[in-house]
Amino acid sequence: MFSNTHFSKAKKYWYMGKFYDWSEPIFHPMMHALHYGTSTFEGIRAYLTPHGPAIFRLKEHVDRLFHSASVIKMKVLPFTKEEIIQACKDVIRENGLDQAYIRPLMFYSYGNLGLVPSFCPIELLIGAWEWGAYLGETGDKGVFGCIVPKRRIHISQLDLSAKLGGVYVQSTINGLEARERGYDEAIFLNLEGRIAEGPGENICLIKNNVLHANSASESVLEGITRSSLLEIAPDLGLKTLIAPITKEDLFSADEAFYCGTAAEISPITKVADLSEKLENPPVYIIGSGKPGVLTMKLAEAYRQIVTGKNPKYEKWLAYVNK
Repeated sequence: MFSNTHFSKAKKYWYMGKFYDWSEPIFHPMMHALHYGTSTFEGIRAYLTPHGPAIFRLKEHVDRLFHSASVIKMKVLPFTKEEIIQACKDVIRENGLDQAYIRPLMFYSYGNLGLVPSFCPIELLIGAWEWGAYLGETGDKGVFGCIVPKRRIHISQLDLSAKLGGVYVQSTINGLEARERGYDEAIFLNLEGRIAEGPGENICLIKNNVLHANSASESVLEGITRSSLLEIAPDLGLKTLIAPITKEDLFSADEAFYCGTAAEISPITKVADLSEKLENPPVYIIGSGKPGVLTMKLAEAYRQIVTGKNPKYEKWLAYVNK
């Protein structure tokens, strides 16, 4: 039996077309994904709007889930995109949630335990619970990030446009190490020595009224929140630039922030550079050392959109009760 202590308001999860009580275990310990991380997943959020809960950019998330499935060689999927979209809405309703974090997980299940899952069926589960911003209150006050010594997995090694379960062990290890050293979150460099991304977030800068993001060529996942902000930015008078980001670009930025579905928009106010493995790593103050004005304006514009208060972007909302 499992408690929902860290999964607020979660009552049931959806697995292969049926609902199960949150505390009910149904998986075999020899399932392939448990041993090798052979899974793909999405993190999706639903927000309360004047028309009830709405899921932000649900179609784009499900499209990426299918892309990721193709990267991990899942050829015959158990459900269509339309069925998964409906199941995500059903999970919100079944749990009585107004706002939620939604986790679809597609994985190689029980069959064989060789590295090649020749006899493992592909299965899907979807859970949802109420979850605040990933970096918590720190994200509002400003995040103290650290550039970790180990480099991000490189685009020449793996298709990083896919969200694959096994890849995130690198994120877990470095996220834990950052916190053990007293920092709020990690920052990866790529093999070229430029800024890549956080363990589960993209990194954006603002300099001279330009919103600066990097691209897939920098060994990052081009996140859905990131792409949304690049589209929103001109509404606030910001120009946009997609180009490599150096360490010096980050240190000299007027403002910087993490962004992602879980983290939403979390300002970065200080960065320690651990990449040179110095005994006393230098610490750089970003801008004024406080959450940036334009970052917070972007965050508020984003909040207005996801809560259904900006009709221009209503196309991004999938209403649960419609």
